[in-house]
Amino acid sequence: MSASPIRVLLVDDEVAIRRALRTPLNELGFETAEASRGEEALLLVRSETFHVVLLDIQMPGIGGMKTLVRLRALAPRMPILILTVQDCEEQKVEALECGADDYITKPFSIRECIARIRSAVRRAQTPERREDAPVRIGDIQMLPMQRTVSKSGRPIHLTKKEYDILHYLMLHAGRAVTYGRLLGSVWGVEYRNEVDYLRTFVRQLRKKIEDDPSNPKYLLTDAYVGYRFAECPFLADAPDPPAATSEQPSEFNP
Repeated sequence: MSASPIRVLLVDDEVAIRRALRTPLNELGFETAEASRGEEALLLVRSETFHVVLLDIQMPGIGGMKTLVRLRALAPRMPILILTVQDCEEQKVEALECGADDYITKPFSIRECIARIRSAVRRAQTPERREDAPVRIGDIQMLPMQRTVSKSGRPIHLTKKEYDILHYLMLHAGRAVTYGRLLGSVWGVEYRNEVDYLRTFVRQLRKKIEDDPSNPKYLLTDAYVGYRFAECPFLADAPDPPAATSEQPSEFNP
């Protein structure tokens, strides 16, 4: 028996954006439903089951941010990906702090969008990892019970704070973690604004875990937002997946 298709709720007041997403998603076997306002999205989530929501922040009515908060309360485990414009960094941070799982920037790549959807759904369907469970991503292995880290079997010496930063990011691999959230988790809420302090530690950490710290494959920067530990650190070296059969462009610029 084949697996059930992934159900995606597209929430955007612009018809062109919903169409640009709906066509390739449907061709790749996803099921889609659409809402043009937050109020409509909330009604759909109350009455139907979705695996993921793509939510525009700038909409009429109650708006995207209030919709995000209410969707998160309705469905705590359902991935919510925010659609936001390129230069709205404060919006991205606010959305992540309010419970968004990730964000997709307009103009967006259809290929990247689909990859982000699959990744978010996969994470949501994976049982939550215990904080003391071993973690292995690429060549990096962490044993929290021993507080040890190795790369390709070779031990890496980390300071306590370096270890705590890496542990938090690896536990949330694939997700954008805001500066404030990471600082609050490792140092405490009173340090949430000490971004330069965090950057210093991340630079040192990259020197220890990356082959080329100036071109990291594991510990990635989400510009002006925070950091992200790559779920699949060598994805950039892999060939592109097959393109959808439609005439949709690979990048959509509303």
